[in-house]
Amino acid sequence: MSNFKKREDFIPYNVPDITDAEINEVVDTLKSGWIAKGPRTNRFEKEFAAYLGAKHAVAVNSCTAALHVALMTQDIGPGDEVITTPMTFASTANTILHTGATPVFADIDYRTGCIDPEEIEQKITPKTKAIVPVHYSGQVCDLDRIYDIADQHGLFVSEDAAHALWSRYKGRLIGNKLPGAACYSFYATKNLCTGDGGMLVTDDDKIDAKARILVGQGMSHNAWNRYAKGGTWKYDIAEPGFKYNMFDLQAALGLVQLSRMEEMQAARLQIAARYQEAFGKIDALDPPFVPDYATHCWHLYVLRIVPELLTIDRDQFIVELNERNVGTSVHFIPVHYMSAYKNRFGYQESDFPMTQKHFERIISLPLYPTMTDEQVNYVIAAVTDIVEKFHK
Repeated sequence: MSNFKKREDFIPYNVPDITDAEINEVVDTLKSGWIAKGPRTNRFEKEFAAYLGAKHAVAVNSCTAALHVALMTQDIGPGDEVITTPMTFASTANTILHTGATPVFADIDYRTGCIDPEEIEQKITPKTKAIVPVHYSGQVCDLDRIYDIADQHGLFVSEDAAHALWSRYKGRLIGNKLPGAACYSFYATKNLCTGDGGMLVTDDDKIDAKARILVGQGMSHNAWNRYAKGGTWKYDIAEPGFKYNMFDLQAALGLVQLSRMEEMQAARLQIAARYQEAFGKIDALDPPFVPDYATHCWHLYVLRIVPELLTIDRDQFIVELNERNVGTSVHFIPVHYMSAYKNRFGYQESDFPMTQKHFERIISLPLYPTMTDEQVNYVIAAVTDIVEKFHK
């Protein structure tokens, strides 16, 4: 039987890893007098691209902005269809709708939680113009198969890499040597945090050039520098763009976080390994599966329960963890469950059975670099205690 003892303090689901180095860089930025888009944003773009081994990186205010602009660079719009997964945050599908196109969902591979290439093939029609695969939780999609499908049908691929900074496919960093685009998130919970923010990465010069115009209200490329000595007040609006740019206060955080990536990732990998070892020994739990082609960055640790072996469901399991002072989340409520999509497209929850099965079993556990050994041990003990208490 478990010797579990409840701790007094709550373990948050996530805490950003911010050190004095980030704080000092932000203060220096404030003192510099340049807090909007400026030299730090430009440097962050260059260093981020270099880190991935990509040709171009365009800094934006969110991954949502990057996803939207990536599709806009291909003139995707009304009458077009874009295939993506329902197992994602709504922004992935919302941005397809924002172009005027129609999102078409393909079910997931239950093993990984990522979009199933065979399902993609079944959803292609003459209207299909693009695929937006989501590297779910830091797990990576089977990219060779996806790009083969895209090549066969002449489709654009925009990888939703919001969770996948540091992840690798067959040893290659996501974002490296892209034929299309990859879009990253720097939201407060992400492996690299700028509070909010994102990046569009590509090796395609035309995508880069158009994206830079679109993210800055459609202004000509050098307009950000128009107030500096040597800048010019003359600019052109080349396209009706968006206010999507990143600014230097965000970039200041990003530059320091990028320099600390390996340190922060080492901590994530260690925690994930401990979870994998502990939960892999418990029959009522289904820890994440990592295929041979993938290197997981462990943005999320998504544990699945095996409800057939328990007397409680996932929702009650979360309640039990909360009562034991462990914070959790669920990634994600599938997009086709949302009223905006159910009302518009008539979806039923059972339309994507692998997504439904996955969703009903998942719990995201705390995983972040500042977790202590005691906290990790406690989370393992709390999960184990619940399984023992409610095992059939």
